[in-house]
Amino acid sequence: MPPSLASTFVPRHVALTDEDERAMLDLVDFASLEELTDAVVPRGIRLERNLQLGDPQDEAAALRALRTLADKNEIYRSFIGMGYHRTITPPVILRTILENPLWYTPYTPYQAEIAQGRLEALLNFQTMVSDLTGLPLANASLLDEATAAAEAMAMCQGIARGKRNTFFVAADCNPQTISVVRTRAESMGIEVRVGSVADMNDLDGLAGALVQYPTTDGRIIDYSDIAERLHAAGALLVVAADPLALVLLRPPGDFGADIAIGSTQRFGVPMGFGGPHAAYLATHDKHARKLPGRLVGVSVDAHGNQAYRLAIQTREQHIRRDKATSNICTSQVLLAIVAGMYAVYHGPQGLQRIAARVHSLTHTLRAGLRGLGHRVAEEPIFDTVAVSPAIGADKVIETARARGLNLRRLDAATIGITLDETTSQDDVEELLDVFSANGTKVESAELTHEAEVPAAFRRNRPLLRHGIFNRHHSEHELLRYVTRLQSRDISLANSMIALGSCTMKLNAAAEMIPVTWPQFTEIHPYAPAEQTLGYREMIKQLSSWLSEITGFAAVSMQPNAGSQGEYAGLLTIRAYHRSRGETQRDVCLIPISAHGTNPASAVIAGMRVVAVACRSNGDIDIDDLRKHAEEHRDRLAALMITYPSTHGVFEEGVKEVCQIIHENGGQVYMDGANMNAQVGLCRPGDIGADVCHLNLHKTFCIPHGGGGPGMGPICVAAHLAAFLPGDPLALTPSLSRGNAGEGVGPGVSRSEAEEGASPGVSRGETGEGAGAVSAAPHGSPMVLPIPWMYIAMMGAAGLKRATQVSILNANYMARRLRGHYEVLYTGRLGYVAHEFIVDCRGFERTAGVTVEDIAKRLMDFGFHAPTMSWPVAGTLMIEPTESEPKAELDRFCDALIAIRGEIEAIARGELDSQDNPLKNAPHTAVALTADDWPHRYSREQAAFPLPWLREHKYWPPVGRVDNAYGDRNLVCTCPGMEEY
Repeated sequence: MPPSLASTFVPRHVALTDEDERAMLDLVDFASLEELTDAVVPRGIRLERNLQLGDPQDEAAALRALRTLADKNEIYRSFIGMGYHRTITPPVILRTILENPLWYTPYTPYQAEIAQGRLEALLNFQTMVSDLTGLPLANASLLDEATAAAEAMAMCQGIARGKRNTFFVAADCNPQTISVVRTRAESMGIEVRVGSVADMNDLDGLAGALVQYPTTDGRIIDYSDIAERLHAAGALLVVAADPLALVLLRPPGDFGADIAIGSTQRFGVPMGFGGPHAAYLATHDKHARKLPGRLVGVSVDAHGNQAYRLAIQTREQHIRRDKATSNICTSQVLLAIVAGMYAVYHGPQGLQRIAARVHSLTHTLRAGLRGLGHRVAEEPIFDTVAVSPAIGADKVIETARARGLNLRRLDAATIGITLDETTSQDDVEELLDVFSANGTKVESAELTHEAEVPAAFRRNRPLLRHGIFNRHHSEHELLRYVTRLQSRDISLANSMIALGSCTMKLNAAAEMIPVTWPQFTEIHPYAPAEQTLGYREMIKQLSSWLSEITGFAAVSMQPNAGSQGEYAGLLTIRAYHRSRGETQRDVCLIPISAHGTNPASAVIAGMRVVAVACRSNGDIDIDDLRKHAEEHRDRLAALMITYPSTHGVFEEGVKEVCQIIHENGGQVYMDGANMNAQVGLCRPGDIGADVCHLNLHKTFCIPHGGGGPGMGPICVAAHLAAFLPGDPLALTPSLSRGNAGEGVGPGVSRSEAEEGASPGVSRGETGEGAGAVSAAPHGSPMVLPIPWMYIAMMGAAGLKRATQVSILNANYMARRLRGHYEVLYTGRLGYVAHEFIVDCRGFERTAGVTVEDIAKRLMDFGFHAPTMSWPVAGTLMIEPTESEPKAELDRFCDALIAIRGEIEAIARGELDSQDNPLKNAPHTAVALTADDWPHRYSREQAAFPLPWLREHKYWPPVGRVDNAYGDRNLVCTCPGMEEY
């Protein structure tokens, strides 16, 4: 390591000692990292200068610098609402889940046997949502309420089999939701009609309708008649419902809703300037195969015991590709778990107390406002009062701001006030003071107002009767329950997770600490701009760093997942072509090796997918690419590529690939999944790409959180900057709360919106841009301190070293495994990039062993399997990252080599072809300690195949899960009380 980096954070992140680095370089036959880089990365794309990012900062200095930015945010008490609420994260949940690496560092639970804790917690979430909505099937979360509404719209059209092409949206839905639905509808060719529910008369061709419950201005409406009319016309009712309101109100399923969507943010998840938050979607069992996102189900393991797994994955984008109706490949697992545990901790009685208190204080406020002579509506309400002040809305908002209170402007004369679980009686009295004229006061006695929900809207079905919500209400009980669940999972706190393309690297404690600072958590996404200067400055700095790293001119932080980044990038390209009058450009070329989100994203962005062949060495077949590009010259919109390739190789012809697309009128979209091999060595913009998305939960250290949160910002060349996603409220000006004189929307000044191509600025309010792709202007900003800290602490030199070491680690492992496994693809000189694929297909022929058997056997060694059967079936894609020490790389290689020895023993007949350690893996402690051991191999070989396992052993909690059984017997909620 260069001496200049030795005293910085860099050696904390890059784990190799100088001695280990020397030994590894010797094994791969290089004298230095620079020599290795020259052999792996084509000279024609190399960045011939250092990144302009400054020197690395140590942890303390970076935290001080970020604290300075955070302190520029002003924490006002928010009464804005719009689906974002102040909430209280129970400290036991904050400390044991949100701030706990055993919860925030695991991978998506595709390997069910070592993800039982998260899967149970997600099943709790699904059960909570199902109970609250009165609908039997709920998914394991989506990204935010607005995108969940867009998914529900697509689901309605899918159920209608494309025969109905119109979707109705009630004008009193949250404005950001309307904006995102419009964006998705336009790209998918769906006509959206926005209007009053009372005026929804023409139902011909309608696939569905979206309504808000309660409405954005607080009214509770009976939608029963609407549901009947829609069903009679063959359409579906989608209800965007507030989960805390559903504690008291009639569930959507009881009045005819076909789909319910919403956000669980107010169940203990901070506002965080917009996210991340766990959205939900619930529906009827008959629509299970149309459900977007992930679905946790109950199955059995090899011993007949109950086990959890992700159910019916055949409906997901990675299986259906361009036939998928959704490109969602992620969820908000960590936040869904927080929300589910909030319900577990409070239980039904606790939730009812919270909801009843909010409801009563809201009625107290309304009575007080009426007593002061202001005009308020008489309709039933839950937590929001719409008031037309007699003293003028401008004066009230100005007075409130002076007291540190944020209210919502509904229109020129009307103010919205939304209360939450943090609201006190003192808050209500202060709000009334704000509305007082000439010192008029409401007597304290008049402020006592017990409220009941009118009978027509009252919830009459039991709430959260399942045992899990009725047992863990003391802190000791919840602490032990959470600890028991986390012990059933493998995370980065246990061992390396060498998932190719997923980059499971260190999520440093110093990067995570600022995420829960109040200056970041307690900010409403539509707070006035002058209160969010720290956030905006941090986002601007981070965006400028990402621009420098990628070689692009502008950045949008709005996409709140990698899949959303793909979608937003393609929409930006589409908007660019349309601005040039080339509306016919709709063909997207995609190599056959691409991840399933690529074709799915292209389809929902309104493009037609044409597959491009790959050569036998895994590279894009340039001749086939040229043929398709020329064949579709007049209609070519884009090419989607991943670089380095999905096969773990820096393709030599990438510049030629980009040139072919540009010569035929298209744009090049680069998937940023493998950016970890580029940072500091080469840049997408220099290579010839026009847009790329970045997985901040991969290259830039936001943790995977068990399957979310993530961020997928897009970086674009200068000619695309004007077409980036726009602010959701700027795109619906007639529906935003638009503070008087503040321009395009709450918290956004006109000058900011017109900064053009400055990094971090979302454009599109002119109508030319991509539209809004998520509910908040900057996606999920609460996690942006993590990449900010990472880049600040690594600096230009540290980032480059991280990239080079990730390449060294991959080549070291590939060299160690050669002779035991075939490395499927390499570059021209025989080296790989930051990941590599080992071929396991021949083992099924010689020993009857599948790649799944190898994946399950790795659990007995305490490891999560590498990426399995992608991009080539029957293979493992291994990515060690730069954060793992040599000892851990060696442990993993030793495990794979030991498994290879067992495969050979089966092939030689020394182990039985069916009764062997691979076929029976994983082995549980219960099975190993049972009186009966029916197998032809020893217990020691099953549990302790290598000596170091005796020092520390992770015990898989269940045996191999029966996937087919779980799909045949679909159960996606917790068992009822009778099971306890």
